[in-house]
Amino acid sequence: MAKTSALIIGASGGIGAAMADLVEQQGAFETVVRLSRHSSPAIDLCDENSIKVAAQILSQSEVAPTLICVTTGILHRDGKGPEKSLRELDPEWMLENYRLNAVGPALVAKHFLPIMPKSGRICLAILSARVGSISDNRLGGWHSYRASKAALNMLIRNLAIEWQRKNPESIVVGLHPGTVETALSAPFKGNPVHERFSAETAAGQLLDVLQNLTPADSGQLLAYDGAVIAP
Repeated sequence: MAKTSALIIGASGGIGAAMADLVEQQGAFETVVRLSRHSSPAIDLCDENSIKVAAQILSQSEVAPTLICVTTGILHRDGKGPEKSLRELDPEWMLENYRLNAVGPALVAKHFLPIMPKSGRICLAILSARVGSISDNRLGGWHSYRASKAALNMLIRNLAIEWQRKNPESIVVGLHPGTVETALSAPFKGNPVHERFSAETAAGQLLDVLQNLTPADSGQLLAYDGAVIAP
């Protein structure tokens, strides 16, 4: 049996670190590679060259990646956060949401999908969000974040269609982790509506979902409990 590896991109974050730890504990992969802006090689989703170089370096390994999880994303930074109304729209903040939540993961797919095996089961999983579902939107607001995640969900669908032509056993999915106790959700602790998970619990739930996927699931957005979220 060929040796395989798992790649966790964004492994310095709460969910990413927890997923990398759990994948290592489960022992299903020869190696677990943790990539972030602080790793070697370093990877920055706003810098395509860093993504390209990291993929080139890892492509030289004899251990092929069959699982890649992209656990990056942005919801707030430096006083900027989800807009409550249209008058709060800021074009630069909107573009930053797109760069990190949609463009960055698409560039990861551009450079990392080609280094995955061309036959056999492979999986690229990208953290998305339920609020990126257009049909599920009942409250409005959060314009930049919602729109960037909706764009990501469309990209995931496109990637899934294209890559199943290259490897019929490939799986490309978006994952909604729920509300997780990380820095990303910290400013919203006062919202009692949603159940909150520790990073370790969220990681376990997401990996359970991934383990049960088949190529028929490719292109979908799935919640932490395995439920399909409508686009």
